[in-house]
Formats: sequence, structure tokens, C-alpha cells
Amino acid sequence: MSLDVISLGELLIDFISTDGGITFKRAAGGAPANVAVACSRLGLKSGFIGKVGDDGSGRFLRITLEREGVDVSKVYLEKGGKTTLAFVSVDADGERHFRFHRGADALLRPEEICTEYVRSSRVFHFGSISLISEPARRATLKAVRAARNSGLTITYDPNLRLSLWESAKKARKWIGVGLEMAEVVKLNEEELEFMFGPGVEEGVEKVLETADKVFVTLGKRGCYYADESSKGYSGPYRVKVIDTTGAGDGFMGGVIYGVLKGWGVERTASFSNAAGVLTASGIGVIASLPKLGDVLRLVQMKPAAKG
Repeated sequence: MSLDVISLGELLIDFISTDGGITFKRAAGGAPANVAVACSRLGLKSGFIGKVGDDGSGRFLRITLEREGVDVSKVYLEKGGKTTLAFVSVDADGERHFRFHRGADALLRPEEICTEYVRSSRVFHFGSISLISEPARRATLKAVRAARNSGLTITYDPNLRLSLWESAKKARKWIGVGLEMAEVVKLNEEELEFMFGPGVEEGVEKVLETADKVFVTLGKRGCYYADESSKGYSGPYRVKVIDTTGAGDGFMGGVIYGVLKGWGVERTASFSNAAGVLTASGIGVIASLPKLGDVLRLVQMKPAAKG
């Protein structure tokens, strides 16, 4: 099997509320899993490595990814384990508030990482949630090392959820480890400030000490992009935002698509902005992730003024 991208990390159930937590809608979620689907929707051959509970929720998640064209041969069912749950409340501005019940995703073991499977891809993507605790941390590091040794492009989105970490100090340490291993990094503005203090351009220069390409999402202001030869702001597209859950994952899918196409950072940023805002135009991440044609049509429109 030959794949374009393999994503590793959390696969969970999002319970999403848009009425202040009174009612919730079930949806598949987990940032690395969302990225796997985002890539598949864009026409890439995508696979996922992770673990869910051997329960109804876990089987629902596995089937959901499979129906989206993601290879799930390395999505494991943990006997006696429970699938991770996230309760997401969306306010009137589309901003999210999270509460987690961590489960089987943290139990992925190093011996469950098939290095031959990792080597079958061109891009390996991961986040920081699987670095929080053992055994998933060792499993993640094993997979990243296998990818690096085989010459894959390593992409990374820390997806900071500070409430899951033992302390801010631990979060900075292990998010930093992820940054040092990646060639292509995507962060949001809050994550960049958490790691390096205020100042987008100053923070990006620090990330570029180890990474080749950096993209920082800025919400309604679009994004900032940089590599060794090109830096700048890419303005947003005017689309009605309903739910920002997963917008960064849609953006990340766009980044991976651009990397595989060999695009420069400016073109990749514009394409990724379109993929991200289209994701935010619906409820539920996977249901809202755009197909390639939808992104290309939006890209043809003129973005709003750059910020």
C-alpha cells in the first residue's frame, strides 16, 4: 500500500452544543483524525494510526473514517477500554470551549507502531496530545523516528489543550519536542504565544530555527506564513462562520496538500485559509471538511484585506 499522508493521534467523539450546553450532537473528532479526513476529502490517499475503545463509540469512529476513504487498518480497538469523549460548547461567535474525558487514545503502545506502514507514506502528521502520557508518547516518538529515517516530510500541529496536561511546564517541554522534530509546523496565535511569548513574527523566527515552513492561523485575520525566503500575511475569505471547531484541521489538510504539490508557502497559505474557513461554515468537523473543488472555487475569489 502506498499512501500520501499518515496521521497519528487522538480519535474521539465530539459532543457539540450550540445552545450553551443544553443539547449535544455526536460527531467524530480528534485533530489528527480530522486532518486525515481533510486530506482524503482533498483527494489524497490518507491513513490513520490510533486507538479507540472496543465499544459502540469506537466502532462508530472507525467506520466513519473508513467511509471517508481513510485507511483504518492501524486503528486499534482497546479491549475493555473506553473511547475518549470531548464536550464542545460553541458560543455565539463560533468560538469553542472544551471538556475532555480521556480514554483509549492514550493507550496506543510502541509495539503497535508498524514501521513498514509508516514508511509507505510521503507525509507523516502528528500533534501534541499523544505526547502527554505513556505509552502513547513512546508510540508517537517511535513513529516519528521511523518517518524521519525514511525521509518522509514531518508535519506537526500542537493543538494545545492545556487542561489535559499536568502543568504548563510539561506542555511547553513536550510541545517543544514536537516542534524540533517537524519540518512543517502549523500553530494558532495562542499556541505560538504560549511557547514563545507575544509577537507573531518574532515567534515564527524561533520556530524556523528547526522547521522549514511555518503557518500561524490568526482567526478572522487569516494567517501568517514563513520559510527561509518568503514571509507574509494571507488574508481571510469572506464566508459566514458557524462553528470554528476543526477549522485548524481543515487548514492543516490544506497545508499538507500544498506541501505535496510542491507549492510555495504563500500559495499554500491562501489555499489553506480557504479550506479552514469552509470547515468553519458548518456544524461538526468531518461533516464540514471541504472537497477539493469547493476549496479551489473559493480560492478563485478575492480574499479580504490582509491583516
